Amino acid sequence: MRGDHLPAAETGIYDPRVHHDDARPTSGPGGERPFGLRVLGRAGEPGWALRLRVQTLLTGAVVVANLVGAAAVVALSVWLIPGPSLLDTRFGTVVVVAAPAYIVLAVAAGALSGTRRELPRLRWVAEGGAPPGDGHSQVLRAPFRLLGLQVALWLGAVVLFGALGVPAGWRVVLRTTTTVLLGGLVTCTCSYLLSELALRPLAARVLALPGAPERGAPGLAVRSLLVWLVGTGVPVLGLMVVAVVALVEGDVPAGSLAITMLGLGGVTLAVSLLLVRLGIQGTLDPLRSMRRALAAVEAGRLDTRIVVYDASELGRLQAGFNRMVAGLEERERLRDLFGRHVGEPVATAAVAGRFDAGGEVRDAAVVFVDIVGSTRLAAELPPERIVELLNRFFTVVVDVVDRHGGLVNKFVGDAALAVFGVPTPLDDACGRALAAARELAGRLPAEVPECPAGIGVAAGRVVAGNVGDQRRFEFTVIGDPVNEAARLTELAKSAPSRLLASAVALDAAGEAERGHWELVGEVTVEGRATPTRLAAPRPPG
Repeated sequence: MRGDHLPAAETGIYDPRVHHDDARPTSGPGGERPFGLRVLGRAGEPGWALRLRVQTLLTGAVVVANLVGAAAVVALSVWLIPGPSLLDTRFGTVVVVAAPAYIVLAVAAGALSGTRRELPRLRWVAEGGAPPGDGHSQVLRAPFRLLGLQVALWLGAVVLFGALGVPAGWRVVLRTTTTVLLGGLVTCTCSYLLSELALRPLAARVLALPGAPERGAPGLAVRSLLVWLVGTGVPVLGLMVVAVVALVEGDVPAGSLAITMLGLGGVTLAVSLLLVRLGIQGTLDPLRSMRRALAAVEAGRLDTRIVVYDASELGRLQAGFNRMVAGLEERERLRDLFGRHVGEPVATAAVAGRFDAGGEVRDAAVVFVDIVGSTRLAAELPPERIVELLNRFFTVVVDVVDRHGGLVNKFVGDAALAVFGVPTPLDDACGRALAAARELAGRLPAEVPECPAGIGVAAGRVVAGNVGDQRRFEFTVIGDPVNEAARLTELAKSAPSRLLASAVALDAAGEAERGHWELVGEVTVEGRATPTRLAAPRPPG
């Protein structure tokens, strides 16, 4: 496979700030969900739109998390946990007013903090500016800072409402602080998971910048612990509180206790489902993007990149995938470049390690093509014109040789050496070489008339292998057929057909190809002691 595409980025990381025509983020069908969810937008979104989107999602995350926590507190305190509540004390009226007011305050404080304190710290990301100081970590640890704010607000609620219950006795204090604490744990966990989700587009831009830390946020262990704490730890703690209240008071009706258990179980199922869904979403989205990217790479799309938006171990896995694919793409480009210099068959054989340092003896056919009067051309034409003619000339040579299964082994100035049968064995290598030579004799005068050429064909035993030093060598073929083909080329320059072949090559060719040739005499070429019988193409008709 030849690498006809360019790299998506030199770093191997897909940069979501830039629109790439040649890179394909595969985190969604057609790249429309690079961050896992459509609501998170596209990778190349303008800065103003990204700021508005993140602000809306972050505010929504804080509001939803606090509402879920407040609902859990109300359900636990009013309907589920048996015994006297804070509402049954002389502070009940205060609680009815203070609880909603505090919830509104917590929601407003969390939302304002997310928009007025956090977003200015993150503005440089959306605007594409340089990170100020520890700007990378400021963005990646934003969900953790928002979590700290929620923890402070709900601890304040625990202290406030616990203090209100002190005059009514320790049972009211225990019941009140436990329910508020459980609601706070639900809120904090939801807030962390939702804010981490909302900030994915900004995290992706930060992780694409030079100098970004490999890990800038709590990892999967912290996420899993939070989900377990609220999905399992909080319900178990609630059951234990109910058990303590029932044991201490001793007169809790069985029906009331059953209702409490059923209600607590229902709340547990609902909250656990929400949190586990958020936790799974945060883990599966990066893995799904990798699965799609792997399928794209398997299909040959080595320009595929994943948008890296997770600052945990999953993000390092995403970045590692991008580096791996970038390495594969670089290797394919080098292989393609290597193949263009030495020929695809040689490149394939070299990568497979099939060449020994000393070479190997093989039967092969050789075609030598040389321009007539190249010295005159060099004297009459400017260099750029000569290069243009040579490129046209060699384009025809390479096209014909490739189509007949041969290999253009090297270009020697204004001449080309092609071999058939090495490094890849061929059926009827001599017949293919003779057919390629006949086609060249017809196409070159028609397509490049400015460059008349002589063509010689010979066959026999050659040594094929690497020649040179371990630091610099090339694949070549050495042997009498090579020298003979070069000498026949010189003779062919003055022959009517401009093409001569040795009878040895003709005798080794298939019957179908032999029918296009005839023997035309013999000659002792320079450097050989025995005469060479010559063959030339039969005249048309």
